[in-house]
Amino acid sequence: MRESTGKRNIDWLTIFIYVTMVIVGWLNIYAAVYQPDAPTSIFSINLNSGKQLMWIGGAAIIAVAIMLIDFKFFSTFAYPIFGVTLIALLGVLVIGHSAGGNTSWFKLGFIRIQPSEFAKYSLALALAKYIDNPTVRLDKWTGGLLQAFAIIGLPTIFVLLQKDAGSAMVFSAFFIMLYREGMPFYIMVTALWFIFLFILALITNTLSALIVLGVIGLLITIYIFYYKKSKLYIFFLTGILAVSFFFTEGIDFILNDIMRAHQRARIEALVDPTIDPLGRGIRYQAVQSKIAIGSGGLLGKGFLEGTQTKFNFVPEQSTDFIFCTIGEEHGWIGSVVTIGLFAALIIRLIILAERQKSRFARVYGYSAACIFFIHFMINMGMTIEVFPVIGIPLPFFSYGGSSLWAFTLLLFTFIKLDSHRSQMLSRA
Repeated sequence: MRESTGKRNIDWLTIFIYVTMVIVGWLNIYAAVYQPDAPTSIFSINLNSGKQLMWIGGAAIIAVAIMLIDFKFFSTFAYPIFGVTLIALLGVLVIGHSAGGNTSWFKLGFIRIQPSEFAKYSLALALAKYIDNPTVRLDKWTGGLLQAFAIIGLPTIFVLLQKDAGSAMVFSAFFIMLYREGMPFYIMVTALWFIFLFILALITNTLSALIVLGVIGLLITIYIFYYKKSKLYIFFLTGILAVSFFFTEGIDFILNDIMRAHQRARIEALVDPTIDPLGRGIRYQAVQSKIAIGSGGLLGKGFLEGTQTKFNFVPEQSTDFIFCTIGEEHGWIGSVVTIGLFAALIIRLIILAERQKSRFARVYGYSAACIFFIHFMINMGMTIEVFPVIGIPLPFFSYGGSSLWAFTLLLFTFIKLDSHRSQMLSRA
């Protein structure tokens, strides 16, 4: 009876969006690797499109398996799944396979598995399990917020040790979910403050950044003193200024000791294009990406007709820069449709999350929506040179088995939880 109820409540609209994105992504992977001088079938195992089809088959099996599992499984085994993922993240540092300067993969024959992709899924489960506890309160540091930060921090540190700054950056998505669940607004403001400070210190020098920071902080403090009459906020802002000083002083340490040389160069070129004005060096990928997207015009050059693709001007075009293929071959219309698909998916997940009776399901749903949003935003930003090139795949579009399987797990677990929302009651 329960299973039949779950089947009736399956959100087929979300599944339709998923299937559409996977199929469109697969076709564009083929377009990215297709060579007119030596045409090969889209099903050829020698092409990324043929390999991706195998990963898609595996993803279909994963999706069906999730829908057959008891919905209580995900809450019951959230912590064990998270623990296994942490062990995998540590293990990859010892016996992992290195590629592109990162030691982030387990290599099993011709298959490479990247644990950091699955860490997002397990972290979403672990946080949902933790926050579902009725004694946890995210509006107080000692009520559960510090513990939530620690849960996020563990996999983030392990991924940073793999020198995979891009994947580590994605974990910031969970702070959006924490804000929805009660994290104080001033913490979000503080995080944005430090991001602003980091960018300011890159663009200018440390002294001028501190001067600007001090002036802004002084104005805010005066406003609060005269209009809010709260000494607590003054002490808080004073603390921000003090911490900001040490943070700014540590910018050089972050750039020179934590980031790898090519990551540092990409950030420096992003904030100062004069370092590589013609885009022939460290900005090459981003510049060629913008040329490819812009050359598509309104309607694009047509399927399999992209010249930037065919002459390999854009590296990694079937993975990190798959959006270039869409922009070049399908133009502005194709780009808008792709953006619309992601907007529809994210908005749909938020709508589904809001209707959950269980806090576990709601937290997990928001985590999934935020992860897709961060991936989408950063990947799109890379292709138009708004963000530095940090190797973030476009969900369901980019070539790669680990990302496709991880995103499928992430999405279909929530579809499963939502299908049983009438049976899942909040513990709060």
